[in-house]
Amino acid sequence: MGGNTEYIAGHGYLSLGQAVHVAQNSEAGVEQRLAQFLERRLADVWSKLNAQPTSYVLPPDEFALLNYYRTRFGDNEVVRTATKRFWDNHKGSQ
Repeated sequence: MGGNTEYIAGHGYLSLGQAVHVAQNSEAGVEQRLAQFLERRLADVWSKLNAQPTSYVLPPDEFALLNYYRTRFGDNEVVRTATKRFWDNHKGSQ
């Protein structure tokens, strides 16, 4: 398996986008191993954003992850501008 998926016990190999989708649709709450995976990836995304706060364009899976944890960041300017860049860059790729 490439770097795009990770094995999560109880879920199998999931991409980041798939993992976010599972978390969003977990009525009983997010299982701990899945939550830990998402937290690790969120830390990676946050590092990328802080390294390039005015230029990093989130790919759709990272945007979905950031959006899933949106309330954690409140009205953070880095998150707000990253969200705007995402939409500015992805409007035409529907």
